[in-house]
Amino acid sequence: MANTLNGYKVAILAVDGFEQAELLEPQRALTEAGATVHVISAKPGKIQGFKHVDKGDAVEVDSTFDKTTSADYDAVVLPGGVVNGDAIRLLPQAQAFVKSANDARKPIAVICHGGWLPVSAGIIKGRTLTSWPSLQDDIRNAGGTWVDREVVEDGNLITSRKPDDLPAFNKALIAQLSKRKAA
Repeated sequence: MANTLNGYKVAILAVDGFEQAELLEPQRALTEAGATVHVISAKPGKIQGFKHVDKGDAVEVDSTFDKTTSADYDAVVLPGGVVNGDAIRLLPQAQAFVKSANDARKPIAVICHGGWLPVSAGIIKGRTLTSWPSLQDDIRNAGGTWVDREVVEDGNLITSRKPDDLPAFNKALIAQLSKRKAA
């Protein structure tokens, strides 16, 4: 799988409170596949990760929402974490980034509480997805269909429920990007 994504750039959107594995594992898998991966946030410096409710590692931010757009990337990853998911959904620049990526039909890979941002960005209506179970009402209220599966692909939208789903999540994202490269 090494170098299958050479030339691809992927944005991971996150703020303080992200679920550590849900950012670091996709970042690692994409990098190992040859993609360039940037962490995009509201502020420069570092953002704080969590391992469930315990403080985890801080991650360096590569760029901020005011300095980049989805046009600079081939795909977007939205990690979860309750604090991250709840905070990032309120940022107009994060919503615009996701809307723009969706309008361009770029892969948007969303795990766990990361689903709140697509709900707030207004891209869920008529789509089928999964998430952490507590988001199912938000998804349904936004016009989406919620299902309880390890990974769900609905067009350019790839969703998973939790850290245990990361192997399937990463595989689906890399496969979708590989198909685009081959086309």
